[in-house]
Amino acid sequence: MLDPLDLPELLTPAEMGEADRMTIAAGTAGIVLMEAAGLAVADEVLRVARSRGRIAVLCGPGNNGGDGFVAARLLAERGYAVEFGLLGRREALRGDAAIAADRFFEEARPAADVDLRRADCVVDAIFGAGLARDVEGEALAIVERINAFARGGGRVVAVDVPSGLDGATGEVRGAAVEATATVTFFRLKPGHLLEPGRALCGQIRIADIGIPASVLARIAPKTFINAPVLWRHALPRLGPASHKYARGAALVLSGPAHQTGAARLAARAALRAGAGIVSIASPIDSVAVNAAHLTAVMVAPFAGLQGFEALLADARRRAVALGPGAGVGPELRKLVTAALTRPADSRTVVLDADALTSFAGEADKLGALIERGGHAAIMTPHEGEFAKLFAGARGVNPEDDKLARAKAAARLTGAVVLIKGPDTVVAVPDGRASIGWDLPPTLATAGSGDVLTGFVAGLAAQGVPAFEAASAGVWLHGAAARAFGPGLISEDLPEALPRVLRELGGL
Repeated sequence: MLDPLDLPELLTPAEMGEADRMTIAAGTAGIVLMEAAGLAVADEVLRVARSRGRIAVLCGPGNNGGDGFVAARLLAERGYAVEFGLLGRREALRGDAAIAADRFFEEARPAADVDLRRADCVVDAIFGAGLARDVEGEALAIVERINAFARGGGRVVAVDVPSGLDGATGEVRGAAVEATATVTFFRLKPGHLLEPGRALCGQIRIADIGIPASVLARIAPKTFINAPVLWRHALPRLGPASHKYARGAALVLSGPAHQTGAARLAARAALRAGAGIVSIASPIDSVAVNAAHLTAVMVAPFAGLQGFEALLADARRRAVALGPGAGVGPELRKLVTAALTRPADSRTVVLDADALTSFAGEADKLGALIERGGHAAIMTPHEGEFAKLFAGARGVNPEDDKLARAKAAARLTGAVVLIKGPDTVVAVPDGRASIGWDLPPTLATAGSGDVLTGFVAGLAAQGVPAFEAASAGVWLHGAAARAFGPGLISEDLPEALPRVLRELGGL
């Protein structure tokens, strides 16, 4: 099996179909690919099954079912008792699936008649990633029976994706199998990572079935797993001549005296992420409380819009972060406008929380400011903030999947859009996107998003491009949480980062 983190490209079902077609056109027979896929499934069953008991293999009428035919035959050859069920008629099978069926001489029972209660493990090979309709009728009843088996402690191995899961969006088409493990081929699909798909897949395995990596050049995928291979090249490296300003300076806007903590979290995170100098832009009434809590982070007092513009005039501040605890309203809108439009070379503006909510329903106006100023901009909303900002926005359909919404929002605003969650998506106006992998649930704690804002700003201050800074910030955020473990609170994330960076070999 292959390591997903070394294979960042994500292929839609249509792109995967193209990879298959190009491989076959180059001389590899389709049945050869199917035999390799079935072998990978059989090997996964050997790993997952708790005993050499009965294996129920449930197949559909397409190539996904063909993979199941091969797996059933190989499991039987290895001495397993295989009970085989087919959704549809065997004589209706076509192409490689028909060839695979002919090689397996076990009489196929109707899938609905297979008694799962006697099984040690179920192989779900009913529908693949390209399912274009909701599961219903007999298929729905079978999916529900598989899930009852799984909820009772049974093991389920899904072929390609759990049946009923949309491989492009991660959405459930009526109902979907809840798998213990999923075996897919060549590359992952977005639906393996986007929720609820990620939760339904269980442990994901990628098998090499003989498709050459050279097909990717023609397919030119634009969506990727968020892994170091995607952005490691953009991370800065310290040299003998490095000094604090060469490493980059970041400015983080503080809120009023009673809500300064979020900005301090972001500022410390920016410093830990490698920015050489980080300052808190502090309104006069919050200077004392910020000064009492900060040591390495500097306090930069300001009064009103003109005072903030004076802080922005320092061109060494290559990243500015606004929003955490800043307070929603017209005053913050003015400061955001200044940050986005004040002239500066190679500046990145990171907008989070209140800075986004202050433009609720006015994403187009925020996009116009970004275009006017010409700075790189990164937005880091959670789902609630995203919904408020993009309410009624043209081209951003709230019913679309997360990846589609992020890409549409990036096109509309000209910003890198990072939508937080267990499947955090980072999208760029040019269509590229990354999807988070293995982001731990311990990140669901107050202030965690403020730390993420700081990580992103700290990387941007060092000259890391916006897409790479956002994607790397997300990955480092998750890795720091995993490194710390249970009991995590937001203050722990920056302190866990040095260990992560040492292991990564960067900064």
